[in-house]
This record gives sequence, C-alpha cells and structure tokens, in this order.
Amino acid sequence: MVSKSVTVRVPGKVNVYLGVGPREFSGFHELATIFQSVGVYDEVTVSASDSLKISGLGEFADQIPTDATNLAWQAAELVARACGEEPNIHIQIDKSIPIAAGMAGGSADAAATLVACDAFWNAGIPREQLDAMASTLGSDVPFMLHGGCALGVGRGDVLSPIMTRGTFHWVFATFAEGLSTAQIYEKTDEMRGFDFEDLPDVPTEVLGALARGDAPALGNLLHNDLQAAAIISRPQLGRVLEHGIDSGALGAIVSGSGPTCAFLVRDESSAIDLVVELKASGLVDDVIRTHGPVHGARVISTSR
Repeated sequence: MVSKSVTVRVPGKVNVYLGVGPREFSGFHELATIFQSVGVYDEVTVSASDSLKISGLGEFADQIPTDATNLAWQAAELVARACGEEPNIHIQIDKSIPIAAGMAGGSADAAATLVACDAFWNAGIPREQLDAMASTLGSDVPFMLHGGCALGVGRGDVLSPIMTRGTFHWVFATFAEGLSTAQIYEKTDEMRGFDFEDLPDVPTEVLGALARGDAPALGNLLHNDLQAAAIISRPQLGRVLEHGIDSGALGAIVSGSGPTCAFLVRDESSAIDLVVELKASGLVDDVIRTHGPVHGARVISTSR
C-alpha cells in the first residue's frame, strides 16, 4: 500500500578527521575519515504527484536545485527503478543544513529521499541494497543513512561504526557563500604537487579519544587535509578558526571542504559562550550550536 506522504529527518555531519590521499587516475582521492553526525537537520517529505518535482522550504530554499542535478532527484529515480514504480512524486526539502558548506547537506537529502521513497512505496528494500544505492549517488551518502560516528575509507563510502562515549558539543560558524568541493580538492592537489604519494590513515589516538568521550583530547587531534586549501581560497576562515580558539574552543577545524568552521567545546555552557563571541566578531554570517553523534536518516511521520 502506497502512503500519502512520508517525512524523513536527516542530520548534517562534521569530519572529525579527514585524511586525503593523492589524486587517482579516476579523479577520485583515497580518504581516511571519521564522520560524526550532528544535530542540524533537514526534513524531506515525499508525496504523490503527477511527475517528479522538488521544492524547498526554510532559509536556504532558494538555493536548492529543483532538477536532476539534485541528488535527491537521482535517489528517487533509483528507488523507483528498484521497485518498479514511476517516480511520480513531490520531494519537499525543508532545509536547515547550510548548502555548499562542508556538512554534506546535499548527500543528507539524497539519503533521506532513499529512505522516504522506500517507505512511500512500501518497497522493503534491504539495508545493504540501500547502502549500495547510496554509494552510487556520492561518497558521503552512505554515512548519512546511518549517522552516529564511523570510519570511512575508500572514497569515504566504505564504513565501519566507531564506538563513542557520551555527547560531543559543537559550534558551527557558517557563511552565506559556499565553496566548491571540486575546487578545494583541486587546490589541495596543486599545493602538494604531482609527486605526492602519502596514503591517508586515521591515528589510533583519535579513535581512543572518541571511545573515552574525551573532548579535550579530541580537540587537539582534529585534522583536515583540505583545510589549507580552504583557507587559501578564503583567508577569513583562518581568522575565524583563530578567534574560536582564543575564545575557549578545545579545537577548531574547517568542516569537509568548507567553508563552515567547526569548534569542539567542553559543554553546553561553553557552546553558548562561544556562540556569543563568534556572533559579536563580525567574521561570520551565522552560528549554530549543536551536538553529536545523532541518528542518521529516520522516518518521523507517515500519513496513509
């Protein structure tokens, strides 16, 4: 039985550690990364329509692609094909995860659409098959299905869950203007030179800090191989990271390919203080206070 509508909530992510290998002939890079999902959410609602359509809600609505370039559109087509349905649905994306911000907002919406379409058509697609579909859409999409905390290798899409203890408190400084992921990777390759051959690896100390719930230790270990390229592309990010550390953050990092800057803090009270400091600095466009890890894409409502 087809539902009238299904709504799925999906979080954003931060890369606690991001190691990037040399560019391969395929154009991709070998990654060794630790993803943590954080409580900044998009909600994706799928309902019946006469054709495939996408619309946006929320403060970033006008920036949401409404055609086949949107991974959510491609996700809907994949599920439709897998269960023999015509993709005649309306995908409504209520967006709170900033766009082109290094928080995997587009990948999150694709993961949410996979889950929503599976429920909408009552397809019962096995999780392994959904994971395989997610991998074809993009390297961050499989993690957005699962959430929590995971080690990602390969293109970041081969995942192993990581044990964590407690809650980590984060503050994100965001910017109205995004950065191009492809350009940041390209800049990273250019800065390293063609003879760069180091394969990425996540230090065991990072895994230990997560397992212990040791935020001060983790703050010292935050690392992103794309950060230098992001700062060269937008020097202001260096000043923002410095200001966060000066204002008491345990650690600071550019999230993914940027430009969002992520600050790990000791507790909720420290997070509130840092939000005030960053807003007063005039260096950022917005500030989000949240925590992780949280669940990945989940159905939150269904109407029949």
